[in-house]
Parts: sequence; structure tokens; C-alpha cells
Amino acid sequence: MAFRIGKSVMLYFGEDLEPLFIFAGLSFLLIIGPLLRWYVLATTTSNFKLPKTYFLELAPFVVLFITSFFVSKDWFDDTNSQAIALFASVIIFIYLHLAVYIFISGRVVWKVMQVHPKQRRTKSQLALMEWLQMLVAGFVVIWISYVLNIIEDTIPYIVGPIVYSMVIYYLSYKAFKLRSLNSYGDAFDTSENAALFQQIGVLVVGQKLYLEPNFSLASLSKLLEKSTQKTSEVINQYAKRNFNDFINYYRIQDAKALLTETESQKYTISSIAFDMGFNSLSSFNSAFKKFEGTTPSSYKKHSMRA
Repeated sequence: MAFRIGKSVMLYFGEDLEPLFIFAGLSFLLIIGPLLRWYVLATTTSNFKLPKTYFLELAPFVVLFITSFFVSKDWFDDTNSQAIALFASVIIFIYLHLAVYIFISGRVVWKVMQVHPKQRRTKSQLALMEWLQMLVAGFVVIWISYVLNIIEDTIPYIVGPIVYSMVIYYLSYKAFKLRSLNSYGDAFDTSENAALFQQIGVLVVGQKLYLEPNFSLASLSKLLEKSTQKTSEVINQYAKRNFNDFINYYRIQDAKALLTETESQKYTISSIAFDMGFNSLSSFNSAFKKFEGTTPSSYKKHSMRA
């Protein structure tokens, strides 16, 4: 895309630009399509490996790029009807080629969305699917700009490079904001991650490790023999919460049971908070209100009336 935008800027602001730059710039449109498709496949397929046969898709780019070194200015003579017809055919082929690849890429995204419905997607999958939808939509906008550029007097030529640049900058910003580039195909690797999350559940919930005051992400990762990054990633992926919220959720569930039990009415809210593993009453109140929308004392009073 950078080479393509560079060609457009040089063509607009430069004078008597060599045909080499024009054709070389156009040839890059023939590589953008395949790269887009490969990228979408790589981000939606676990352990994706690019088959060697896929490199045949780069043949049109290679042919046109090499041909660009042999194009002379005579080809741009208005009286050379054959050259004009050939140039027009190349332009049409290039834009149709890109359109087909954008369509194929969009279809891959659509199929993945059908296999992984929104309500069943993990946090990483949600971010990745949102990113890929915006990416395909961005390329549709770019393609429309390309087409409008070649239709005489539709829009000024410089509008094209401006639109390309704006789309690329916006997509870069969204990729950073969504943190979608940290996942790739691993977001759809359900076998290993699902097994790890099940193991986390056995330790944290089954053995009630969440009740330990000093229980941390590092200590859990050490028990699992995994890095803190991997443990945090799996919790975020399946629980759709960060580690602290994941632990506090179970603490609050136990606290609710104690607050509503008649035999436990003699216990103060402070004692319940410390029994649940919280280091302070304020942190317990904050966590309780986050999950239940009310304070522990209000919850206790309401349960006593009921």
C-alpha cells in the first residue's frame, strides 16, 4: 500500500514521470490482494502455514512488475491505439483482480463469523473479528477510490492517495486500540487453551484458591507451569474477565451466600470480607458493587427483609 500511495503522489506532483514508476506502482495492486487473503486466513486459522502453491498467486504481480522495466514513453502516445487498448485492459484486469480478492477475503471472514456466532466468541475472537471486518471494509473504500480515480472527471486524482492514507492510518489506529495483532490464529485454537482454562477452573474454583489473600496471577501461573502472559490470555479469552475480576467474582459469590445465611448473621461484613480473601473492606465493597450493583450492607439488609 505504501508503494502504491507513493506512485500516486509522484504521478500527481511530479512532471514527466517515467513509465517504470507508473507500471511498477500499478503492479503492487496485484500483490495486495493475495497478501490480504493470506493475512485473513492466517488470523482465523490456528497454526496456519502458507502452502507453497499459494505463491503462484503472485505470478500476475511478477509478470507486470518485470514488464514495467521495458515500457517506454512511446506507449503513452495518444496516436498509439494498440498501446492505449493494452493499457486499458491491464487497468481493468488489475482492479477486477483486487476486487475478487477483497470479495474472497470478506467471504472467509463471513464464514468464520458463522462458525463462531457473536454470543459464543471469546474476548480475543470478538476483537479479531471486529478488526477483520473493518479491514475488509477499508479495502472496499480503497477499491472504490481506485475506480473513481480512473473515471475521468469523477474526483480529482489526488483524492485517491488521500483516501488511501486516511484508511491505512485509521486501520492502524484501530488495530492498536483493539490489540487484535496480539492474537492471530491463536484466538481460534480452542483445544489447548480450553484444556488450560479447565485446569485453571480445577485449581481456582475446585480447590477454592481464590480464598487465599495473597493468591496472584504469578502464583497461579507457577502452579500451571505457564507464563503469566499465557495464563492471563486464557482467562481473558474464556472468562471474558481479567485475573482480578475472575478471582473476585467467585469471592463475591461466596460472600453473598454468607450474607444471606441466617446462621451467618452474627458475622460482620468486615470479617466476611477478610474470610473471602480481600485485604481491605474498601476493596471488598468496590468488588461487591461492581458485580452486584449494590453494597454488601444493602444486600444484607435486603436479604433479611426477604
